[in-house]
Amino acid sequence: MSGIPIRPPETDETEAALNAVYNWNYDSEIDELRTLYANALDRQWIAVRDLDWEKGIDREEFAKTFSLGGFPVEQTDFWKNLDADLKWEVSRKSTAFMLSNFLHGEQGALMVASQMVSAVPHTDGKFYAATQTLDEARHVEVFAAYIELLDEVNPIMPSLKRVLDATISTGSWLEKAVGMQMVVEGLALHVFRDMRNSTREPLLKELLTYVSRDEARHVGYGVKYLSAVVGSLSERERSELEDFAFEAARLLVDSRSGGSMRISMLEIWKECGLDPQTVFAELVKERERIDPEMQRQSVTGPVRGFIIPSLKSVGLFSERLEGHFRGMFEANFGERAKTMAFGDRLPENLEEWVEGSA
Repeated sequence: MSGIPIRPPETDETEAALNAVYNWNYDSEIDELRTLYANALDRQWIAVRDLDWEKGIDREEFAKTFSLGGFPVEQTDFWKNLDADLKWEVSRKSTAFMLSNFLHGEQGALMVASQMVSAVPHTDGKFYAATQTLDEARHVEVFAAYIELLDEVNPIMPSLKRVLDATISTGSWLEKAVGMQMVVEGLALHVFRDMRNSTREPLLKELLTYVSRDEARHVGYGVKYLSAVVGSLSERERSELEDFAFEAARLLVDSRSGGSMRISMLEIWKECGLDPQTVFAELVKERERIDPEMQRQSVTGPVRGFIIPSLKSVGLFSERLEGHFRGMFEANFGERAKTMAFGDRLPENLEEWVEGSA
């Protein structure tokens, strides 16, 4: 009798370690998590029913609203002067690369969320992690389907793979919560929201609206859960969590870690027949004319503007950790990073923050 292989050739593996924790108390221990769980149940959606896949991708609107690392490329004279077919080729391949890494990240989040069901010690935490597991499966489904309309799934960036491996393999549920809910999900939420607000491609905008709502709850889960337990940790335990958070953020955004997303996308432009150095020089030349605020935003970004406020909100941003982040920013952005402040605050209601930006 023939059948599918036990292990398909596309698979990979990493070692995973955790202790499964029973909790014989079924009463609510963290009311905010029980409320978040109820909200998650109410917000479930079905991709094949709720997204209009029949209309496909609007090529013209897609190419009109293409951005690179948050910079509105479509507003530059350089982009406007490109041939329409080349615009489509560059934008679809670049976006396929970016969405592929979101897709891989969502698979990592799927596995971590399923681990959290077993590993977390509080019943409310287990309940919510179960709903997140379903959310992440849906995100993998929709990103894979959209990428198929664009191009093909690209390989995972090595730096993202290292973050996912570290989060999956740690035996500490607290490190899993920090690595996934605070850093990976925080970065994803910030990027998804920005992309949803900037794109005029209807299917992508609709898809990202649904996904962003889910991600807001996922980050909220980490913030609410860690806020409830961090106060009981020792100084050593708190420092270890801070270090885990910093290393995850460093791998994802520090250009010194190799193969940043922006550099990788410029290489894709080369494959399409454009010289990356010329492209970069042209974009830098037009940057200040298009948006004088871009210089400040490039330093802020999702780490300073979202991940750091998340860590501060749960009590995981000591002076020592601030020094680590400041050093990373200075290494990447130079002198202009030396005087930066870390005063940004996390939105009080993340779901309202997402909805209010549409």
